[in-house]
Amino acid sequence: MGRLVGKVAIVTGGGQGVGRGIALALAQAGAAVVVAGRTLDKCVRTVADIEAAGGRGLALACDVAERDQVNATVAAAISRFGRIDILVNNAHRSRPMTSIEATTDKDLALAYKGTHGTLYFMQACLPHMQAQRGGRIINLGSVSGIRGDAGFAAYAMAKEAIRALTRVAAREWGRHGIRANVLCPFSDSPGIDYMIANEPGFIDTLTAGTAVGRLGRSEADVGRTAVFLASDDADYITGQTINVDGGLWIAP
Repeated sequence: MGRLVGKVAIVTGGGQGVGRGIALALAQAGAAVVVAGRTLDKCVRTVADIEAAGGRGLALACDVAERDQVNATVAAAISRFGRIDILVNNAHRSRPMTSIEATTDKDLALAYKGTHGTLYFMQACLPHMQAQRGGRIINLGSVSGIRGDAGFAAYAMAKEAIRALTRVAAREWGRHGIRANVLCPFSDSPGIDYMIANEPGFIDTLTAGTAVGRLGRSEADVGRTAVFLASDDADYITGQTINVDGGLWIAP
């Protein structure tokens, strides 16, 4: 019996990369998964894989930076499945490898769309989690934000804001049975693919510096950690940041 049977999850940015990996892992553990993202076709493919494995899913187009679309996504999830137990805020965009001096207002606006979307989804899901007297919020941070990696000024700022928001939610919403935590992954994703293609040796250097010595797997490594945080086994864990990075955080 899966750890999340009877639970309903929303995963933003679930059409590819880390979000897809988490969505598949949650479904494998028994949760019904609403896969939301800007590109509907990608979300449909994720849901098709979930259903092919015997799970339940719903694909929805949603730009997380648009509050009306966020509210509509949450309403659709309730209409289809009747509840929301797990919220995974993964969707995020940025312009990589941009120095501080080259960072523009447009870069900031793009990076903070994901931060705004994280807040919007948390606000939209709160009444339903309150009514159920419990819920799990898993927000995606970044090792780049914690480490202060060069070239990621806007992205690091936006991701650290998400970590701060998560800690506040843990304090304010704990009395409702809601647990809020952050995952910071280092795993296969379109962003990593971009870095491999455009910055030769960059990822190889990072991977060589990890204790485990390899790039993470979005479903097997990050996804299974998300399953744990979404389960009753993590009921006493909140306000925490968990780096699923193979030891990248402790690399020199």
